[in-house]
Amino acid sequence: MKQIRFSAFFFIVFTVACNSQKEKFDASGTFEANEIIVSSELNGKILSFNAEEGSVLAKDSVVGTIDAANVSLQREQVEANIQSLKEKISDASPQIRLLQEQLAVQGAQLNNLQHEKTRVENLFKEDAATGKQLDDINFQLESLQKQMNVTKQQINVQRSTIATQNRGILSEGKPLSKNVALLDEQLSKSKIVNPAGGTVLTKYAEAGEITSAGKALYKIADLSVVTLRAYITGTQLSQVKLGQQVKVLVDDGKDKYKEMPGIITWVSDKAEFTPKTIQTKDERANLVYAIKVKVKNDGYLKIGMYAELKFK
Repeated sequence: MKQIRFSAFFFIVFTVACNSQKEKFDASGTFEANEIIVSSELNGKILSFNAEEGSVLAKDSVVGTIDAANVSLQREQVEANIQSLKEKISDASPQIRLLQEQLAVQGAQLNNLQHEKTRVENLFKEDAATGKQLDDINFQLESLQKQMNVTKQQINVQRSTIATQNRGILSEGKPLSKNVALLDEQLSKSKIVNPAGGTVLTKYAEAGEITSAGKALYKIADLSVVTLRAYITGTQLSQVKLGQQVKVLVDDGKDKYKEMPGIITWVSDKAEFTPKTIQTKDERANLVYAIKVKVKNDGYLKIGMYAELKFK
């Protein structure tokens, strides 16, 4: 009889212990981080590549270079074409200067004829000159004015013609300038620039290999702050809210936990089936809600590490 009572007592203690063990956490999940896969933006041979797995890289740091000699040659060719177009541009100044000098001479002649006309008109009034002399002077003035008008038109035509020719030449240079800008952008892509600060998780390429645009080079993630994706049941939704502080528990040896503070930053608005690898407070729950908890990492936490959490 005593043995039966002892067995029953042991069963009760064991059950309570198990239940208390289960009550230690409100949810569980695994750690993840925002991983970025950095890919090549240019085709060519990798000349240098300094991203090693486990190394910490700063944002915007140059971690390697890709051979872009063919792009440089293309740029030089386009620059040569632009220079040849500049040499085709005509300068209207010499021709216009000659016409302007001719117009100045005609203007001087016009002034002389006008003085001569005045003199002949005075003589004509005194009957010292004939009407034919006055008509000849007027004819010369009219002819010279027509010549001056023609010279002015020639100057305008010369300017317009040269300007039109130059615009046509310069219009050919605009797309070439665009090509230079495009090639400069491609040349800038020959540098492998790290887009975000963090730790290199995986390296996919090595110096000396041939790469292509879009091919993955390495994967990086900021591990200074990691995210615990955990799952809660519908009945627990009322216990959580954004910005809430929680306790995160991770294994620290046998039967020991390392406690770390965390903040809930996201709560799913849709239920999903419970992942097979995740335990919840109510293991009978088929539908759960995912939450994300940000945890400052002192170097102990790793991606994929299992953890539990308690609501404060």
